[in-house]
Amino acid sequence: MFDKRWRTLGLTAALAGISAFLLAHPTLAATAPQLTLEQLNSNVTAAKAGTDTLLLLIGSALVLLMTPGLAFFYGGFGRAQNVLNIMMMSFLMMGLVGMTWVIYGYSLAFDTSLGSPFIGGFSNLFFNGVGGKFGIDPVWAGDELMISGMSASSFALFQGMFAIITPALISGALVERVNFKAWFWFGLLWSTLVYIPMAHMVWGSNGFIYGQIGALDFAGGTVVHIASGVGALVSVAMIGPRRVFPNRLSPPHNVPFILLGAGLLWFGWFGFNGASYFAAQGAGFAFLTTNTAAATAMLTWLLLEQIDLGKPTAVGAATGAVAGLVGITPSAGFIPVWAALPIGALTALVCFLFVAKVKSRIRLDDSLDAFGVHGVGGTVGAILTGIFAQKDFLVEKAFPTQFKVISQGPLAMTWAQIQAVLITYLFVGIATFVIWTILKSVMRVRATEEQELEGLDFALHGEDAYSKER
Repeated sequence: MFDKRWRTLGLTAALAGISAFLLAHPTLAATAPQLTLEQLNSNVTAAKAGTDTLLLLIGSALVLLMTPGLAFFYGGFGRAQNVLNIMMMSFLMMGLVGMTWVIYGYSLAFDTSLGSPFIGGFSNLFFNGVGGKFGIDPVWAGDELMISGMSASSFALFQGMFAIITPALISGALVERVNFKAWFWFGLLWSTLVYIPMAHMVWGSNGFIYGQIGALDFAGGTVVHIASGVGALVSVAMIGPRRVFPNRLSPPHNVPFILLGAGLLWFGWFGFNGASYFAAQGAGFAFLTTNTAAATAMLTWLLLEQIDLGKPTAVGAATGAVAGLVGITPSAGFIPVWAALPIGALTALVCFLFVAKVKSRIRLDDSLDAFGVHGVGGTVGAILTGIFAQKDFLVEKAFPTQFKVISQGPLAMTWAQIQAVLITYLFVGIATFVIWTILKSVMRVRATEEQELEGLDFALHGEDAYSKER
Protein backbone atom coordinates (compact mmCIF):
# COMPACT_ATOMS: atom_id res chain seq x y z
CA MET A 1 0.00 0.00 0.00
CA PHE A 2 2.84 2.38 0.95
CA ASP A 3 4.75 1.75 -2.29
CA LYS A 4 1.62 2.24 -4.38
CA ARG A 5 0.98 5.61 -2.75
CA TRP A 6 4.55 6.79 -3.44
CA ARG A 7 4.34 5.68 -7.05
CA THR A 8 1.14 7.72 -7.49
CA LEU A 9 2.73 10.82 -5.95
CA GLY A 10 5.82 10.40 -8.10
CA LEU A 11 3.79 10.09 -11.30
CA THR A 12 1.79 13.19 -10.42
CA ALA A 13 4.96 15.19 -9.75
CA ALA A 14 6.49 14.09 -13.05
CA LEU A 15 3.42 15.14 -15.02
CA ALA A 16 3.39 18.50 -13.25
CA GLY A 17 7.06 19.04 -14.10
CA ILE A 18 6.59 18.20 -17.75
CA SER A 19 3.60 20.57 -17.97
CA ALA A 20 5.61 23.39 -16.38
CA PHE A 21 8.48 22.82 -18.80
CA LEU A 22 6.24 22.91 -21.84
CA LEU A 23 4.55 26.09 -20.70
CA ALA A 24 7.82 27.84 -19.90
CA HIS A 25 9.79 26.80 -23.01
CA PRO A 26 9.75 29.68 -25.52
CA THR A 27 9.22 27.47 -28.59
CA LEU A 28 6.68 25.14 -27.09
CA ALA A 29 4.51 27.49 -25.09
CA ALA A 30 1.06 28.01 -26.60
CA THR A 31 0.14 31.62 -27.11
CA ALA A 32 -3.54 32.34 -26.44
CA PRO A 33 -5.16 34.19 -29.35
CA GLN A 34 -5.97 37.80 -28.61
CA LEU A 35 -9.30 38.72 -30.21
CA THR A 36 -10.15 42.30 -31.06
CA LEU A 37 -13.46 43.83 -30.06
CA GLU A 38 -14.58 43.65 -33.68
CA GLN A 39 -13.77 39.93 -33.80
CA LEU A 40 -15.61 39.30 -30.54
CA ASN A 41 -18.69 41.12 -31.84
CA SER A 42 -18.47 39.10 -35.05
CA ASN A 43 -18.38 35.85 -33.08
CA VAL A 44 -21.38 36.92 -31.00
CA THR A 45 -23.31 37.85 -34.15
CA ALA A 46 -22.48 34.50 -35.75
CA ALA A 47 -23.59 32.64 -32.62
CA LYS A 48 -26.87 34.60 -32.55
CA ALA A 49 -27.48 33.88 -36.24
CA GLY A 50 -26.93 30.19 -35.56
CA THR A 51 -29.39 30.07 -32.66
CA ASP A 52 -31.97 32.07 -34.59
CA THR A 53 -31.64 29.73 -37.54
CA LEU A 54 -31.98 26.72 -35.24
CA LEU A 55 -35.13 28.30 -33.78
CA LEU A 56 -36.66 28.45 -37.26
CA LEU A 57 -35.69 24.88 -38.10
CA ILE A 58 -37.27 23.59 -34.88
CA GLY A 59 -40.25 25.85 -35.47
CA SER A 60 -40.65 24.47 -39.00
CA ALA A 61 -40.81 20.93 -37.65
CA LEU A 62 -43.35 21.96 -35.01
CA VAL A 63 -45.60 23.74 -37.51
CA LEU A 64 -45.44 20.80 -39.92
CA LEU A 65 -46.54 18.53 -37.06
CA MET A 66 -49.64 20.70 -36.73
CA THR A 67 -51.00 19.39 -40.04
CA PRO A 68 -51.12 15.73 -38.90
CA GLY A 69 -52.45 17.10 -35.61
CA LEU A 70 -55.19 18.87 -37.52
CA ALA A 71 -55.92 15.62 -39.38
CA PHE A 72 -56.48 13.79 -36.08
CA PHE A 73 -58.50 16.70 -34.69
CA TYR A 74 -60.80 16.82 -37.70
CA GLY A 75 -60.81 13.06 -38.21
CA GLY A 76 -62.21 12.38 -34.75
CA PHE A 77 -65.28 14.50 -35.44
CA GLY A 78 -66.48 12.68 -38.54
CA ARG A 79 -68.21 9.36 -39.05
CA ALA A 80 -66.03 6.26 -38.92
CA GLN A 81 -66.68 5.67 -42.64
CA ASN A 82 -65.08 9.03 -43.51
CA VAL A 83 -62.11 9.32 -41.18
CA LEU A 84 -59.46 8.43 -43.76
CA ASN A 85 -60.89 10.84 -46.29
CA ILE A 86 -61.01 13.63 -43.70
CA MET A 87 -57.42 13.03 -42.64
CA MET A 88 -56.24 12.76 -46.25
CA MET A 89 -57.66 16.21 -46.99
CA SER A 90 -55.03 17.60 -44.60
CA PHE A 91 -52.22 15.20 -45.50
CA LEU A 92 -52.63 16.02 -49.20
CA MET A 93 -51.53 19.61 -48.55
CA MET A 94 -48.22 18.43 -47.10
CA GLY A 95 -47.34 17.02 -50.50
CA LEU A 96 -49.10 19.47 -52.78
CA VAL A 97 -48.17 22.79 -51.17
CA GLY A 98 -44.86 21.41 -49.95
CA MET A 99 -43.86 21.03 -53.61
CA THR A 100 -45.41 24.17 -55.10
CA TRP A 101 -43.89 26.34 -52.36
CA VAL A 102 -40.42 25.48 -53.68
CA ILE A 103 -41.37 25.84 -57.36
CA TYR A 104 -43.08 29.23 -57.18
CA GLY A 105 -44.87 29.83 -53.87
CA TYR A 106 -42.05 31.35 -51.84
CA SER A 107 -40.94 33.56 -54.71
CA LEU A 108 -44.42 34.96 -55.35
CA ALA A 109 -44.98 35.52 -51.63
CA PHE A 110 -41.70 37.13 -50.57
CA ASP A 111 -39.64 38.20 -53.57
CA THR A 112 -39.85 41.98 -54.04
CA SER A 113 -38.28 42.27 -57.50
CA LEU A 114 -41.56 43.39 -59.13
CA GLY A 115 -42.13 46.10 -56.54
CA SER A 116 -45.83 45.18 -56.26
CA PRO A 117 -47.61 45.55 -52.90
CA PHE A 118 -49.96 42.68 -53.83
CA ILE A 119 -47.75 39.90 -55.24
CA GLY A 120 -44.08 38.97 -55.28
CA GLY A 121 -41.76 38.39 -58.21
CA PHE A 122 -40.07 35.51 -59.98
CA SER A 123 -36.45 35.84 -58.84
CA ASN A 124 -36.67 32.98 -56.35
CA LEU A 125 -38.45 30.38 -58.47
CA PHE A 126 -37.28 26.87 -57.51
CA PHE A 127 -35.60 28.56 -54.50
CA ASN A 128 -33.09 30.14 -56.87
CA GLY A 129 -30.89 32.55 -54.89
CA VAL A 130 -32.51 31.78 -51.56
CA GLY A 131 -29.63 32.04 -49.12
CA GLY A 132 -26.85 31.58 -51.65
CA LYS A 133 -25.30 28.29 -52.74
CA PHE A 134 -25.77 26.53 -49.42
CA GLY A 135 -28.81 28.48 -48.18
CA ILE A 136 -26.90 30.04 -45.29
CA ASP A 137 -26.90 33.69 -46.32
CA PRO A 138 -29.15 35.80 -44.08
CA VAL A 139 -32.63 36.76 -45.14
CA TRP A 140 -33.36 40.34 -46.17
CA ALA A 141 -29.63 41.22 -46.06
CA GLY A 142 -29.12 44.96 -46.37
CA ASP A 143 -32.82 45.68 -45.88
CA GLU A 144 -34.21 47.75 -43.01
CA LEU A 145 -36.25 44.70 -42.01
CA MET A 146 -33.05 42.84 -41.15
CA ILE A 147 -33.59 42.13 -37.44
CA SER A 148 -32.02 38.69 -37.31
CA GLY A 149 -29.18 36.80 -38.91
CA MET A 150 -31.29 33.72 -39.63
CA SER A 151 -30.53 31.96 -42.88
CA ALA A 152 -32.81 32.64 -45.83
CA SER A 153 -33.37 28.94 -46.49
CA SER A 154 -34.63 28.30 -42.95
CA PHE A 155 -36.93 31.33 -43.21
CA ALA A 156 -38.32 30.05 -46.52
CA LEU A 157 -38.85 26.58 -45.06
CA PHE A 158 -40.62 28.01 -42.01
CA GLN A 159 -42.98 30.09 -44.12
CA GLY A 160 -43.74 27.03 -46.25
CA MET A 161 -45.18 25.22 -43.23
CA PHE A 162 -47.76 28.00 -42.83
CA ALA A 163 -48.66 27.69 -46.49
CA ILE A 164 -49.30 23.96 -46.00
CA ILE A 165 -51.67 24.11 -43.04
CA THR A 166 -53.79 27.08 -44.18
CA PRO A 167 -55.78 25.37 -46.98
CA ALA A 168 -55.96 22.23 -44.82
CA LEU A 169 -57.92 24.24 -42.25
CA ILE A 170 -60.65 24.87 -44.83
CA SER A 171 -61.33 21.15 -45.14
CA GLY A 172 -63.06 21.12 -41.76
CA ALA A 173 -66.01 22.93 -43.27
CA LEU A 174 -66.41 20.52 -46.19
CA VAL A 175 -65.83 17.04 -44.80
CA GLU A 176 -67.99 14.06 -45.79
CA ARG A 177 -69.20 15.46 -49.11
CA VAL A 178 -66.42 16.71 -51.42
CA ASN A 179 -64.91 14.79 -54.31
CA PHE A 180 -61.22 14.26 -53.52
CA LYS A 181 -60.15 15.22 -57.05
CA ALA A 182 -62.00 18.53 -56.70
CA TRP A 183 -60.32 19.08 -53.32
CA PHE A 184 -56.92 18.58 -54.96
CA TRP A 185 -57.57 21.26 -57.55
CA PHE A 186 -59.15 23.59 -55.02
CA GLY A 187 -56.12 23.27 -52.74
CA LEU A 188 -53.77 24.01 -55.62
CA LEU A 189 -55.71 27.03 -56.86
CA TRP A 190 -56.55 28.44 -53.44
CA SER A 191 -53.02 28.22 -52.09
CA THR A 192 -51.74 29.90 -55.26
CA LEU A 193 -54.38 32.58 -55.85
CA VAL A 194 -55.37 33.36 -52.27
CA TYR A 195 -52.74 32.38 -49.74
CA ILE A 196 -49.69 33.64 -51.65
CA PRO A 197 -51.06 37.17 -52.28
CA MET A 198 -52.24 37.35 -48.65
CA ALA A 199 -48.79 36.36 -47.39
CA HIS A 200 -47.19 39.02 -49.57
CA MET A 201 -49.62 41.77 -48.55
CA VAL A 202 -49.24 41.07 -44.84
CA TRP A 203 -45.66 39.81 -44.45
CA GLY A 204 -43.86 41.01 -47.57
CA SER A 205 -41.47 43.90 -46.95
CA ASN A 206 -43.44 46.04 -49.43
CA GLY A 207 -46.85 44.45 -48.83
CA PHE A 208 -50.03 46.51 -49.00
CA ILE A 209 -51.45 45.62 -45.58
CA TYR A 210 -48.01 45.71 -43.95
CA GLY A 211 -46.57 48.85 -45.49
CA GLN A 212 -49.56 51.07 -46.25
CA ILE A 213 -52.26 50.23 -43.71
CA GLY A 214 -49.86 49.48 -40.87
CA ALA A 215 -51.78 46.52 -39.46
CA LEU A 216 -50.04 43.96 -37.25
CA ASP A 217 -50.15 40.22 -37.76
CA PHE A 218 -47.51 38.47 -35.70
CA ALA A 219 -47.99 34.89 -36.87
CA GLY A 220 -51.00 34.62 -39.16
CA GLY A 221 -54.25 36.00 -37.73
CA THR A 222 -55.28 37.34 -41.12
CA VAL A 223 -53.03 35.32 -43.44
CA VAL A 224 -53.86 31.92 -41.95
CA HIS A 225 -56.94 32.00 -39.74
CA ILE A 226 -59.24 34.66 -41.15
CA ALA A 227 -58.28 33.65 -44.70
CA SER A 228 -59.00 29.95 -44.08
CA GLY A 229 -62.15 30.78 -42.12
CA VAL A 230 -63.60 32.96 -44.86
CA GLY A 231 -62.52 30.40 -47.44
CA ALA A 232 -64.42 27.79 -45.44
CA LEU A 233 -67.55 29.95 -45.15
CA VAL A 234 -67.73 30.66 -48.87
CA SER A 235 -66.95 27.01 -49.68
CA VAL A 236 -69.89 25.83 -47.58
CA ALA A 237 -72.15 28.27 -49.40
CA MET A 238 -70.89 27.05 -52.78
CA ILE A 239 -70.90 23.30 -52.08
CA GLY A 240 -73.98 23.09 -49.88
CA PRO A 241 -74.69 21.10 -46.71
CA ARG A 242 -74.27 17.37 -46.18
CA ARG A 243 -77.27 15.30 -47.20
CA VAL A 244 -77.76 14.22 -43.58
CA PHE A 245 -77.77 17.84 -42.36
CA PRO A 246 -79.27 18.83 -39.97
CA ASN A 247 -81.51 16.00 -38.79
CA ARG A 248 -79.32 12.88 -39.14
CA LEU A 249 -75.93 14.07 -37.96
CA SER A 250 -73.80 11.58 -36.05
CA PRO A 251 -71.78 12.38 -32.92
CA PRO A 252 -67.96 12.37 -33.15
CA HIS A 253 -66.81 8.81 -33.75
CA ASN A 254 -63.50 9.13 -31.85
CA VAL A 255 -63.19 11.80 -29.15
CA PRO A 256 -59.67 10.64 -28.13
CA PHE A 257 -58.58 11.52 -31.70
CA ILE A 258 -59.95 15.00 -31.11
CA LEU A 259 -58.01 15.41 -27.88
CA LEU A 260 -54.86 13.99 -29.47
CA GLY A 261 -55.19 16.39 -32.38
CA ALA A 262 -55.79 19.37 -30.10
CA GLY A 263 -52.74 18.42 -28.05
CA LEU A 264 -50.56 18.20 -31.15
CA LEU A 265 -51.89 21.53 -32.36
CA TRP A 266 -51.14 23.15 -29.00
CA PHE A 267 -47.63 21.68 -29.05
CA GLY A 268 -47.01 22.75 -32.63
CA TRP A 269 -48.34 26.24 -31.97
CA PHE A 270 -45.21 26.99 -29.96
CA GLY A 271 -43.40 26.80 -33.28
CA PHE A 272 -46.20 28.65 -35.06
CA ASN A 273 -46.05 31.64 -32.71
CA GLY A 274 -42.77 31.21 -30.85
CA ALA A 275 -40.52 30.87 -33.89
CA SER A 276 -42.32 33.79 -35.54
CA TYR A 277 -40.33 35.97 -33.15
CA PHE A 278 -37.37 35.21 -35.46
CA ALA A 279 -34.98 35.62 -32.55
CA ALA A 280 -34.24 32.85 -30.06
CA GLN A 281 -33.55 35.27 -27.24
CA GLY A 282 -37.11 36.63 -27.22
CA ALA A 283 -39.05 33.59 -28.45
CA GLY A 284 -39.90 32.49 -24.92
CA PHE A 285 -42.07 35.58 -24.60
CA ALA A 286 -44.31 34.47 -27.49
CA PHE A 287 -44.35 30.96 -25.99
CA LEU A 288 -45.74 32.45 -22.76
CA THR A 289 -48.52 34.48 -24.36
CA THR A 290 -49.48 31.52 -26.56
CA ASN A 291 -49.77 29.07 -23.69
CA THR A 292 -51.59 31.56 -21.46
CA ALA A 293 -54.24 32.34 -24.07
CA ALA A 294 -54.84 28.65 -24.85
CA ALA A 295 -55.18 27.73 -21.19
CA THR A 296 -57.53 30.64 -20.49
CA ALA A 297 -59.70 29.92 -23.53
CA MET A 298 -60.00 26.24 -22.67
CA LEU A 299 -61.17 26.98 -19.13
CA THR A 300 -63.54 29.69 -20.40
CA TRP A 301 -65.12 27.27 -22.88
CA LEU A 302 -65.58 24.63 -20.16
CA LEU A 303 -67.19 27.21 -17.89
CA LEU A 304 -69.57 28.27 -20.64
CA GLU A 305 -70.52 24.64 -21.28
CA GLN A 306 -71.14 24.14 -17.56
CA ILE A 307 -73.49 27.12 -17.58
CA ASP A 308 -75.20 26.24 -20.87
CA LEU A 309 -75.23 22.42 -20.82
CA GLY A 310 -74.74 21.64 -17.15
CA LYS A 311 -71.53 19.68 -17.81
CA PRO A 312 -68.11 20.32 -19.40
CA THR A 313 -67.09 18.14 -22.36
CA ALA A 314 -63.82 16.85 -23.77
CA VAL A 315 -64.77 18.17 -27.20
CA GLY A 316 -65.36 21.58 -25.63
CA ALA A 317 -61.95 21.54 -23.94
CA ALA A 318 -60.24 20.76 -27.25
CA THR A 319 -62.25 23.35 -29.19
CA GLY A 320 -61.71 26.03 -26.57
CA ALA A 321 -57.96 25.50 -26.52
CA VAL A 322 -57.77 25.79 -30.31
CA ALA A 323 -59.90 28.95 -30.23
CA GLY A 324 -57.50 30.52 -27.74
CA LEU A 325 -54.52 29.60 -29.90
CA VAL A 326 -56.20 31.19 -32.90
CA GLY A 327 -57.06 34.34 -30.96
CA ILE A 328 -53.52 34.96 -29.70
CA THR A 329 -51.78 34.34 -33.03
CA PRO A 330 -51.89 37.90 -34.46
CA SER A 331 -50.63 39.50 -31.24
CA ALA A 332 -48.41 36.93 -29.52
CA GLY A 333 -45.23 39.02 -29.78
CA PHE A 334 -46.75 42.49 -29.50
CA ILE A 335 -48.53 42.37 -26.13
CA PRO A 336 -47.64 41.99 -22.44
CA VAL A 337 -48.23 38.51 -21.06
CA TRP A 338 -51.19 39.58 -18.93
CA ALA A 339 -53.08 40.66 -22.08
CA ALA A 340 -53.18 37.02 -23.20
CA LEU A 341 -55.74 36.40 -20.43
CA PRO A 342 -58.51 38.68 -21.79
CA ILE A 343 -57.65 37.76 -25.38
CA GLY A 344 -58.05 34.05 -24.64
CA ALA A 345 -61.26 34.56 -22.65
CA LEU A 346 -62.93 36.90 -25.14
CA THR A 347 -62.01 34.76 -28.14
CA ALA A 348 -63.46 31.68 -26.47
CA LEU A 349 -66.64 33.56 -25.53
CA VAL A 350 -67.34 34.87 -29.04
CA CYS A 351 -66.47 31.56 -30.72
CA PHE A 352 -68.65 29.63 -28.27
CA LEU A 353 -71.62 31.89 -28.91
CA PHE A 354 -71.24 31.49 -32.66
CA VAL A 355 -70.76 27.71 -32.58
CA ALA A 356 -73.40 26.97 -29.94
CA LYS A 357 -76.05 29.58 -30.77
CA VAL A 358 -75.63 31.30 -34.13
CA LYS A 359 -74.56 28.47 -36.45
CA SER A 360 -77.70 26.38 -35.95
CA ARG A 361 -79.99 29.36 -36.38
CA ILE A 362 -78.52 30.29 -39.76
CA ARG A 363 -78.42 26.57 -40.74
CA LEU A 364 -74.74 26.71 -41.63
CA ASP A 365 -73.20 23.26 -42.19
CA ASP A 366 -69.69 24.32 -41.23
CA SER A 367 -69.08 20.70 -40.29
CA LEU A 368 -66.10 21.10 -37.94
CA ASP A 369 -66.37 24.83 -37.23
CA ALA A 370 -63.57 25.98 -39.51
CA PHE A 371 -65.20 29.40 -39.80
CA GLY A 372 -66.66 29.33 -36.29
CA VAL A 373 -63.21 28.90 -34.70
CA HIS A 374 -60.64 30.13 -37.21
CA GLY A 375 -62.65 32.81 -39.00
CA VAL A 376 -64.43 34.17 -35.93
CA GLY A 377 -61.49 33.61 -33.58
CA GLY A 378 -59.03 35.15 -36.02
CA THR A 379 -61.27 38.20 -36.41
CA VAL A 380 -61.58 38.70 -32.66
CA GLY A 381 -57.85 38.22 -32.17
CA ALA A 382 -56.92 40.65 -34.96
CA ILE A 383 -59.12 43.40 -33.54
CA LEU A 384 -57.95 42.81 -29.96
CA THR A 385 -54.39 43.13 -31.22
CA GLY A 386 -55.13 46.78 -31.93
CA ILE A 387 -56.40 47.25 -28.40
CA PHE A 388 -53.63 45.48 -26.48
CA ALA A 389 -50.51 45.88 -28.68
CA GLN A 390 -47.84 48.17 -27.23
CA LYS A 391 -45.10 49.96 -29.14
CA ASP A 392 -42.58 48.92 -26.47
CA PHE A 393 -42.74 45.43 -27.99
CA LEU A 394 -41.99 46.61 -31.53
CA VAL A 395 -38.56 47.35 -33.02
CA GLU A 396 -39.12 50.67 -34.78
CA LYS A 397 -36.53 49.89 -37.46
CA ALA A 398 -38.25 46.60 -38.29
CA PHE A 399 -41.85 47.88 -38.11
CA PRO A 400 -41.69 51.58 -39.07
CA THR A 401 -45.27 51.93 -40.35
CA GLN A 402 -46.79 49.87 -37.55
CA PHE A 403 -44.74 51.72 -34.94
CA LYS A 404 -46.06 55.03 -36.26
CA VAL A 405 -49.68 53.82 -36.26
CA ILE A 406 -49.55 52.30 -32.79
CA SER A 407 -47.93 55.48 -31.45
CA GLN A 408 -51.14 57.30 -32.36
CA GLY A 409 -53.04 55.25 -29.78
CA PRO A 410 -55.37 52.26 -29.57
CA LEU A 411 -58.07 53.79 -31.78
CA ALA A 412 -55.70 54.28 -34.73
CA MET A 413 -54.25 50.81 -34.29
CA THR A 414 -57.66 49.17 -33.94
CA TRP A 415 -58.87 50.93 -37.10
CA ALA A 416 -55.81 49.64 -38.96
CA GLN A 417 -56.64 46.12 -37.74
CA ILE A 418 -60.27 46.45 -38.81
CA GLN A 419 -59.18 47.56 -42.28
CA ALA A 420 -56.93 44.53 -42.58
CA VAL A 421 -59.79 42.25 -41.52
CA LEU A 422 -62.21 43.79 -44.02
CA ILE A 423 -59.69 43.53 -46.88
CA THR A 424 -59.07 39.88 -46.01
CA TYR A 425 -62.79 39.07 -45.94
CA LEU A 426 -63.38 40.82 -49.26
CA PHE A 427 -60.39 39.45 -51.15
CA VAL A 428 -60.59 35.88 -49.86
CA GLY A 429 -64.36 35.74 -50.22
CA ILE A 430 -64.38 36.83 -53.86
CA ALA A 431 -61.37 34.69 -54.82
CA THR A 432 -62.81 31.56 -53.18
CA PHE A 433 -66.14 32.10 -54.93
CA VAL A 434 -64.40 32.39 -58.30
CA ILE A 435 -62.31 29.26 -57.72
CA TRP A 436 -65.32 27.09 -56.85
CA THR A 437 -67.31 28.55 -59.76
CA ILE A 438 -64.57 27.52 -62.18
CA LEU A 439 -64.22 24.05 -60.66
CA LYS A 440 -67.98 23.43 -60.69
CA SER A 441 -68.05 24.27 -64.39
CA VAL A 442 -65.42 21.66 -65.34
CA MET A 443 -65.86 18.75 -62.91
CA ARG A 444 -68.06 17.11 -60.29
CA VAL A 445 -67.10 18.73 -56.99
CA ARG A 446 -69.38 16.70 -54.73
CA ALA A 447 -69.46 13.02 -54.01
CA THR A 448 -72.56 11.23 -55.24
CA GLU A 449 -75.47 10.73 -52.89
CA GLU A 450 -74.70 7.02 -52.63
CA GLN A 451 -71.03 7.67 -51.83
CA GLU A 452 -71.88 10.32 -49.28
CA LEU A 453 -74.35 8.15 -47.41
CA GLU A 454 -72.14 5.06 -47.51
CA GLY A 455 -68.98 6.91 -46.51
CA LEU A 456 -66.11 8.26 -48.57
CA ASP A 457 -63.24 6.13 -47.32
CA PHE A 458 -63.95 3.08 -49.44
CA ALA A 459 -65.80 4.92 -52.19
CA LEU A 460 -62.98 7.39 -52.94
CA HIS A 461 -59.88 5.67 -51.56
CA GLY A 462 -60.68 1.96 -51.55
CA GLU A 463 -59.73 1.67 -47.88
CA ASP A 464 -61.38 1.35 -44.50
CA ALA A 465 -60.00 2.95 -41.37
CA TYR A 466 -61.23 0.06 -39.25
CA SER A 467 -61.13 -3.56 -40.38
CA LYS A 468 -64.49 -5.01 -41.34
CA GLU A 469 -65.90 -7.47 -43.81
CA ARG A 470 -67.54 -6.12 -46.93
